[in-house]
Amino acid sequence: MTDLTVPARRASLPVLAAAVALAALAVSGIGPRDRATWVLETFWIMLGLPLAVALRRRFPLTGLLCGLLALHALVLAVGGHYTYAEVPFGNWLRDTLDLSRNPYDRIGHLMQGFVPAVLVRELLVRTSPLRGSRWLAPLTVCACVAFSAFFELLEWWAALIGGHSADAFLATQGDVWDTQWDMFCALVGAVSSLLLLSRAHDRQLAVLAPPGDGRRGRG
Repeated sequence: MTDLTVPARRASLPVLAAAVALAALAVSGIGPRDRATWVLETFWIMLGLPLAVALRRRFPLTGLLCGLLALHALVLAVGGHYTYAEVPFGNWLRDTLDLSRNPYDRIGHLMQGFVPAVLVRELLVRTSPLRGSRWLAPLTVCACVAFSAFFELLEWWAALIGGHSADAFLATQGDVWDTQWDMFCALVGAVSSLLLLSRAHDRQLAVLAPPGDGRRGRG
C-alpha cells in the first residue's frame, strides 16, 4: 500500500522552512543592537526567501536544502540582531572554552560554506551536465569559496563607505587575519557539507529530478 503521507510531508517542508525563516527575520528586527548592521546581515534572507517562494513551482528545492536554508536564516538573524561580536551564545562559548574572542562569527562563516555547498550542488546537478561527474564536488567547493571571497570584498567596501560605523558588520574583533579565517571557515564548511550530506542529497534529488528527466525540477 502506498504511503500517501510521504508526499504530503515532503510538500510541507518548504512551507515550514519559509515560515521559520520569516519568523526569524521578523523577531530579529525587533530592537536590534544596530539597525544598519541588521539590514546588512539579514539582507540575504530578504533576498532569498521571496526568490525561493516565487520559484517554488518552477524550481522546487529538496527538503534537505530547505531545512539548511532555514537553519542558515536563523544564524543570520541572530547575528544581525546582536551583531556577530556580541551574540550571547558566542560570549558563552568564549568564556567556557577560554577563547580570545566571540566565535559566533566563525560559526557564521562555517555556515556560509556548509549551506551554500548544498545549494550550489543542487543547482549544478539539476541545470548542468555535471550530475555524476567527478568535477561536481571540486567545482561546488570552488563556487562556495569564491562567494566567501566576494563577501569579504563586500565587507571591505562597507568599511570604506561606513568607516567606524561598519565595525559591527565587519566583526573583526581586532584580528588582523579575520578575512583569511573567514574564507578558511567557509572552505571547511563546504567540504564538510559535501562529505556528510552528498549521499542523502542524492537520494532526495533522485526523487525530485530523476536522472534522464529533462524537466529537471521545473515542475
